[in-house]
Amino acid sequence: MLLSPERSLARYTVPAAAVLAAALALLVPDNVRLHDALNRALPSPADQRVVVIGIDDASLRDYGRLDSWPRELYGQALNTLDEAGARAIGIDVILSDPAQNDQRLADAFSRPNVVLATAPGEDTTAAHPDWRSPTGVSALNIASDGLVRSFQAAYRENDMASAQSKLVPSLARQVAVIAGRDVPLNTTPRVLRYTRPDLERLPVLSFRDVVNGNVRYSDLQGRVVLIGLTATGLGNGGLGGQTLRDVTGEVVSGALLQARAVSSLLSPPFQQIPLWLTVLLCVLAASAAVLARGLWGFGIALLALSLAVPLWLANILLPGVTISLAAILGTALVALERWWNLRNIGTLDPLTGLGNRLAFTRAVEHRWAARAERPLGLLLVDLSGFRKVNDTYGRSAGDELLRDLAARIQTHKRRGDVIFRWGADEFAVLLDNTDDLDLAVITERVQRTLDAISFRDIPLRASVGAATTTPDIRTPVELIEAASRSRYRMKYQREQRE
Repeated sequence: MLLSPERSLARYTVPAAAVLAAALALLVPDNVRLHDALNRALPSPADQRVVVIGIDDASLRDYGRLDSWPRELYGQALNTLDEAGARAIGIDVILSDPAQNDQRLADAFSRPNVVLATAPGEDTTAAHPDWRSPTGVSALNIASDGLVRSFQAAYRENDMASAQSKLVPSLARQVAVIAGRDVPLNTTPRVLRYTRPDLERLPVLSFRDVVNGNVRYSDLQGRVVLIGLTATGLGNGGLGGQTLRDVTGEVVSGALLQARAVSSLLSPPFQQIPLWLTVLLCVLAASAAVLARGLWGFGIALLALSLAVPLWLANILLPGVTISLAAILGTALVALERWWNLRNIGTLDPLTGLGNRLAFTRAVEHRWAARAERPLGLLLVDLSGFRKVNDTYGRSAGDELLRDLAARIQTHKRRGDVIFRWGADEFAVLLDNTDDLDLAVITERVQRTLDAISFRDIPLRASVGAATTTPDIRTPVELIEAASRSRYRMKYQREQRE
């Protein structure tokens, strides 16, 4: 059965929507802005396991510039933390310059629960052969817009992209491992969870207080401690800590961001939806929008965005923007289909989806100029007994009969041929590049197919007339008249034989 013109383009728009949606999923697999918004709107609670000890302005006023103060201060701080029962300690300060007291720090910096920060590409083994504590590169992922959205458990040595380059664990990963979390050593970017400060507890303990032992051991017992520079620069001779911007755009010290990285590793990890599943969801959203028609695609788009919220809370990163864009793309194709139908509604037969008589006239006029190189053939088909089917069984039966007739004619359609509904029970077939021999063969095949048509107990008979452009036929009207004469002649000959 032929499709109505309103649905005729669905066979094209649904596959087109699927292909375009798949391409969209491949081009836009990540939704950074969406995940930024969710990270800001749904921050993680402050992790009670992680404590930051800040080298603040007060510490720098007491001990001098960071690059010149006695390194024994680190040993004193570590002793305090050990006495308090800290579980893991990360020192987010680059201690790369050799000094005379490095040997005396060998015991402090050889403890298994202490992680020393290194700069990217630094070989700490050669610089400090007596330090045995594990090391981790102090690095975060800074995006092109200057925001820190993610970090990695490992980075490639010297930032080399080659698969042969060595993987160097990050500081946050090493601290999390000592704290008891199994973190794979890979370079997959991980979401840096945004955490609002806990107003009920000090967000940062002063390094000076830890060195002097002026802290409550209960605040440190069993905790994961990160020591880093948090000074503003006022008490450091202009040398402040590394300040970066988080997803909110706020300026945050690098030590606090490293603490967030550790907290992110200690929390359940976010799961990235596989690319193949993203492609599938986009294809389904776009196809559903086309099949639902109307404005339902916008509802599907809104649903995709709303699903990103509960999935975020379940630690699943849904590319909701990409899926919603795929649904809107499907709606755009529905709008395009509607425009096409409105543009062509005056030239289409609503029953069969074929062109009507106006479409036939335009097609003939368009091809007429090239008839010398590509002769035009014309078949005119009418059906005797159609009116009796309508009178006996109703118009729905007549409609069924006409669709059956159109389908039978279409089985003989060649590339370049066009079929039209010519009248109530008449059809026209405009044949492309058809000479007299081709015309005779096609006419015989169509007639033989239509001789088998029937409808219940009512006798039916189809008559096919044919003509092709010759030097004697100078206008389209003459071509139609020639095909009509051929059809009447066939009717007469058949009646004489009977």
